[in-house]
Amino acid sequence: MKSDDLFARAVKCIPGGVNSPVRAFKSVGGTPVFIDRASGSRLWSVDGTEYIDYCSSWGPCILGNAHPDVLKAAEMAAHKGLTFGACTEGEVELAEFICDCIPSIDLIRLVTSGTEAVMTALRLARAFTGRDKIIKFDGCYHGHCDSMLVAAGSGLLTGGISSSKGVQQSIASDVFIAPYNDIRSVKNILDQHGSSIAAIIVEPAAGNMGLVLPDNNFLESLRDLADRHKCLLICDEVITGFRFGPSAYSTLYNIEPDIITLGKIIGGGLPVAAIGGKSAIMEQLAPLGPVYQAGTLSGNPVAVAAGLTTLQLLRRLDPYSRIEKLCSDLASQINSFCKTNNYPVFTNQKGSLFTIYFGLKSEPHNLDDVRQCDTSLFTKFFRKILEKGIYFPPSQFETAFVSAAHTEADIDRTVSVFCRAITELFTE
Repeated sequence: MKSDDLFARAVKCIPGGVNSPVRAFKSVGGTPVFIDRASGSRLWSVDGTEYIDYCSSWGPCILGNAHPDVLKAAEMAAHKGLTFGACTEGEVELAEFICDCIPSIDLIRLVTSGTEAVMTALRLARAFTGRDKIIKFDGCYHGHCDSMLVAAGSGLLTGGISSSKGVQQSIASDVFIAPYNDIRSVKNILDQHGSSIAAIIVEPAAGNMGLVLPDNNFLESLRDLADRHKCLLICDEVITGFRFGPSAYSTLYNIEPDIITLGKIIGGGLPVAAIGGKSAIMEQLAPLGPVYQAGTLSGNPVAVAAGLTTLQLLRRLDPYSRIEKLCSDLASQINSFCKTNNYPVFTNQKGSLFTIYFGLKSEPHNLDDVRQCDTSLFTKFFRKILEKGIYFPPSQFETAFVSAAHTEADIDRTVSVFCRAITELFTE
């Protein structure tokens, strides 16, 4: 098996054999699948196995894998030069397009990763407010900058650790943790420490403890509390930006954050992320202001060409209602099947995102709910569907994605494979 051979080589030169921890299949067992190529809704491994893809490179490939127009745009840009370390027209066009789509963004700075975007957003918030402390939510993941690895989700949950070694206690002590959807906890923190809080950072729809949606008025209440205590509201939309419509989740649901972080979809499969917000805040960034941020490959011409083309296609084609229907059909059929058979499995879904929670019979609202999952059942489920040609995020605590390239036939086949696998789990 080529994947086995490659992994054996990888562990000799890469920590754990992977360049991002969740790829290691640590929580689901077995050797990671090494991918050779992708197209549309499909992946092909180096072993020659074809998969229906629900990982979508963890979110960027909303149009499907290797969309021909996106590839063409990247290729044309690459022929002019891969990188210049200088200004280009493409980065201006991408910035203008995003500002036009998201009214709460006056100015935007392009970077290369979601982690970098969040790190800069937090630095901006502290500089603008003159305060040091941050409120984040248990189970929300905002990249691997030090202060955001306190009670984080995603890969940290998958690895069975709640934080990371190497984070200084002095940094961790500047972060207050509240349960997601618990506005009373946020209010209590602000009542006691409001004068020292620079910002509240939140995933408007959490995607890193599986998919957990905001309760009614949760985001609105965060906006009100931030205004009352004169701190900033940061919406981390690395996953949700342009995922539910041709704008930010916050825009679609009438929330106006002070700062937004974006990533994944805005790069179309290449590394682009961004920080955007109101002029008074963003003008704190160098060279206008005293907050320093820089990046050699920020606004890379090939990456911004892929990102701009992706966003233009999303606006022109408007595939959102069709993708949502496909994803909703998948989730509702799985839920109906499990309810009929009294299997403790619940599929949470919104738009093109879904998570199958094993051990739950209803929608989770926070990390405590998610922690009730039976991860051993998910592991068995994952192995079964992988053998049947379904490539799924290898963790109970990740979100799966339906793309514009998926078809009704893909969904029908997936539902059949899922239902059979679930039946086997509870009847073996």
